[in-house]
Amino acid sequence: MKRTIFILFVLFTAIGWGQSDALFEQGKEHYKNAKYQEAINSWEKILDNGQHSASLYFNLGNANYKLNKVGPSIFFYEKALQLAPNDSDIKTNLKFAENARIDAIEPLPKTVFSKWYNAVAGLLHFDGWAILAVAGTILFVVFFLTYWFTVGETKKRVFFTTSILILLFMLGSVAMAFQTYGDYQSDRPAIVFAESSEARAEPNMGGEVAFVLHEGTKVQILAEEASWIRIRLANGKDGWIPQNDVKQL
Repeated sequence: MKRTIFILFVLFTAIGWGQSDALFEQGKEHYKNAKYQEAINSWEKILDNGQHSASLYFNLGNANYKLNKVGPSIFFYEKALQLAPNDSDIKTNLKFAENARIDAIEPLPKTVFSKWYNAVAGLLHFDGWAILAVAGTILFVVFFLTYWFTVGETKKRVFFTTSILILLFMLGSVAMAFQTYGDYQSDRPAIVFAESSEARAEPNMGGEVAFVLHEGTKVQILAEEASWIRIRLANGKDGWIPQNDVKQL
């Protein structure tokens, strides 16, 4: 019975991927013929099937950009960049789309410490830091036990010093694992899809308008209340806007 279920699962998965490949090629053909909305329709069917990839999001970004849909194009380029963060073509096209935005938001200047932290934190994902912490723990135990059972004074000094350095490395990896995981949990970027959206001081239409955002602006979601979300901009400003005005990445 289990074998039959597994075979059926593999069969339906293969059929699904085959259909997605056909839809992807169909979308590419529409794109070549400047039928950009038809290309979007074909590629979005792949997303509806629960399948996604950097190339799929990249092409959706391109097609939306051709139709001057700033918000969706930036959204899909950002989605592509999440899956392929080092892809130069995605970064280039994202810059072109961002230049079409109305809002020009200058980010807050970074301190030396924040620049250093971002550089180090960007080296690994939080699970990578966790793996390093585990490896460091094992190495520390090995070197410390070797130090403990070694007889020669010079060797003991070498193993003790090495074990202490490994301990410091392990503690640093643990700290980075927790910190980067916290960053991951709190990171909730979204793209404004509404043509314009008024950010208010309170989560209701009676709240004072703090500023106005336009399509394509990237925000961070801080909190939710009913049909409102609290957002923060790169320049530090925050306010409440209707939940339907943005789409979370």
